[in-house]
Amino acid sequence: MTQLIIFTDLDSVWLAPETDDLAALKLSLAQLKALSIPVILTTNRARAEVEPLRAELALGDPFITEGGSGVFIPTDLALPLPDWAEPEGDYAVLELGCPYVQARAGLRVVANELQHSLLGFGDLTIERLQKRTGLSASAAQQAKAREFSEPFLTPKAVESEALTAAAEAIGFRVVTGERFSWLMGPEASLRAAVQQVAHLYQSAETAVETVGLSATLTELLAAVDTPIALPTGSAAAANAQGAPDLAEWIAAAQALCRVR
Repeated sequence: MTQLIIFTDLDSVWLAPETDDLAALKLSLAQLKALSIPVILTTNRARAEVEPLRAELALGDPFITEGGSGVFIPTDLALPLPDWAEPEGDYAVLELGCPYVQARAGLRVVANELQHSLLGFGDLTIERLQKRTGLSASAAQQAKAREFSEPFLTPKAVESEALTAAAEAIGFRVVTGERFSWLMGPEASLRAAVQQVAHLYQSAETAVETVGLSATLTELLAAVDTPIALPTGSAAAANAQGAPDLAEWIAAAQALCRVR
């Protein structure tokens, strides 16, 4: 028996879908659930940002936050857990990253090493974060509720290689983006998080096949057995940000349903 597990990049297609798309997405998720195919949300965002969408879509599967720093496993799934899993409310948590306070302190050290100011989310008030991101006040509050990593404004005057080297020199990992970057623990990665989730479903009788759905998150696509790169760029398949329409995700999910 082979257990299929879908890992989906939350950030590129799932945020703020239109009402019609949301109804179609819920139907696809119901089909996947009926086939016992877990859908694992994967994101650089914090748990507080993921939970409202999970509730809206009635998702009950594990999810990955902060670029692979944390894996949250609902306790009602009764999955076999490693002995280092930490109980926290309705979850068992696999902490692959470092505590947030360490990431905050690490960012200050990296800034000192580079002799260049690095502005983290923890340095910003709700109002300043809203101006930087366009988020609502409540969404900005959720974005600041980090547990394992510190997002910061990507410095334009510092090469990404220098930023990476400075972080690694003090035992951290950095993921750089065009607008924002993330400082996290050295063991945190999407590959490690995907492997941990796969182990939860694997047994002597059950093999696991991991599938990744994303348009832009190459680290996720590289971490799974079967990467599915969603198309971008065309007027029919892309939104104003160049990310694929939600319909592309739904079509890919339905194709997976048909082969099961």
